[in-house]
Amino acid sequence: MPGQKAMTPPTLGPASSSITRSPSRPAATAAPKPAVPPPITRTSPTTVKFTLTVEEHTAELDNGATYDFWTFGGTVPGPMLRVMVGDTVELTLVNPESNQNSHNIDLHAVNGPGGGAAVTKVAPGETKVITFKALNTGAYVYHCAFSPPMRHVAQGMYGAIIVEPVGGLEKVDREFYVMQGEWYTSGIIGNKGHQLFNGAKALAEQPEYYTFNGNVDALTQLYPLEAKVGETVRIFFGVGGPNIGGNFHIIGEIFDKVYSGSPDTYIENEETWYVPPGSVSVFEMNLNEPGTYLLVDHALYRVLKGAAGALNVTGEWDTDIYSPPVE
Repeated sequence: MPGQKAMTPPTLGPASSSITRSPSRPAATAAPKPAVPPPITRTSPTTVKFTLTVEEHTAELDNGATYDFWTFGGTVPGPMLRVMVGDTVELTLVNPESNQNSHNIDLHAVNGPGGGAAVTKVAPGETKVITFKALNTGAYVYHCAFSPPMRHVAQGMYGAIIVEPVGGLEKVDREFYVMQGEWYTSGIIGNKGHQLFNGAKALAEQPEYYTFNGNVDALTQLYPLEAKVGETVRIFFGVGGPNIGGNFHIIGEIFDKVYSGSPDTYIENEETWYVPPGSVSVFEMNLNEPGTYLLVDHALYRVLKGAAGALNVTGEWDTDIYSPPVE
């Protein structure tokens, strides 16, 4: 294909132990990775306060290709918000005067018209505050819903809000936060330089890129996930969209638990789980063997457009589970 960048695609067969996309480079060339806040351990509801500042900035989408991102807090996805059922949440939305666009926030964990969007419109230089009670446990998306909402989501304005049960979720050794999105750029995948938003491609639902955490190399070259054999891992995986869901799969692992709403209604021993745009699911697993495990959208041609990541696991090999060891 003319203009297609030359890259070695990930190997998806069982012999794969690494993922190769583009040359390693400093993480400073992309937006910082979104943090996972500490788990809930308390048993009494309280008032939790968050401030989200809208940042409109240019950052790297692919190695050598930039894009104008609109974000909550400077990252794609925006910061994870973590509360307990019964909490009162006070959220302050700040739109600095230096920005060019008006914004708001729709939190799928809110019970009320617009999910908060109806009362949080902020023009550049404005600040709004919304208060709501977290009534339902689960993992939810938040996103900008200012008109046209699909455009704001397409620029990167989404994140996750987790409403934990009383006392918090069951303890695990490590937690990770990953959100998939698709990008409709003026050029085709592999083009260098600045990429503008292409509305015709968005309307036709024909993205040039899919990413985990806002950059083609976010979970491969820049911030691969790290864990150890024997650890229990929880991944909060969501899809911002705006149009296309993700078929989340980790090659070489089985999810012990998957839940898209209440943690009480989990599914055991799942292989691949569909997460619609505008949704978050939770995946839990125990790690048995060392090596590199590939995170993919199992609509596999999307891997060639960026929907790939790596979970690097260290530790001792157990030949009773898998033999011979992978070199």
